[in-house]
Amino acid sequence: MRTEIEKLTQILRNSNNIVFFGGAGVSTESNIPDFRSANGLFNARLNMTLSPEQLVSHTYFIRFPEEFFNFYKAKLIYPEAKPNGAHITLANLEEMGKLKAIITQNIDGLHQAAGSKNVFELHGSIHRNYCIKCNDSYDMDFILNSKGIPTCPKCSGTVRPDVVLYEEGLDESVLKGAIDAISKADTLIIGGTSLVVYPAANLINYFKGKNLVLINKSSTSADSRADLVIHDSIGKVLSESVNFL
Repeated sequence: MRTEIEKLTQILRNSNNIVFFGGAGVSTESNIPDFRSANGLFNARLNMTLSPEQLVSHTYFIRFPEEFFNFYKAKLIYPEAKPNGAHITLANLEEMGKLKAIITQNIDGLHQAAGSKNVFELHGSIHRNYCIKCNDSYDMDFILNSKGIPTCPKCSGTVRPDVVLYEEGLDESVLKGAIDAISKADTLIIGGTSLVVYPAANLINYFKGKNLVLINKSSTSADSRADLVIHDSIGKVLSESVNFL
């Protein structure tokens, strides 16, 4: 493990355009569980048990909005969560001028809370919500404090989270920015993701730089392509590596 940390430190030292691409494993170290590990819920009207993916799908939001928000508030919002070692270290790398962008599949806003500025949120954010009728904006507390279906006080429209639900497409401008950042990077660090959620997982194909680093507790489909693979805690690995810079 010490040799791997030393290799990563050397890569960081020699890189000037690092991009970090992270998934749920970055947030689990802040005690935010991967929502896909949640138990499915029984829907009496459909007489079937639905998976977490189905419960945060566009179809379920439209057909069963109250049940959607019950699951969303219980399993996707963790207001007490704080940035962990990975978030803080990445913010420090950005401050050093080495890290140019963070691309995240997470919706918790912890990268920004740690101080990172250039963050591409592929799947949106729990901190942004909007009325689907008049487009007025609302914060996370508005959703948490709402009873039943969050309703716009101005026009009575439904207020939905600005997150990408299953069956919905990614924001084109965010996706374009992420692709541009990866294509210009000399080092791409992929951490805390098993690279199974598409189309986000395809972003690795735009990397043409020198160093591809994978940090994840379990193996991924891209391990064989990487210059350095570390199967360990993303927060621990990043913190130790940067300490030696």
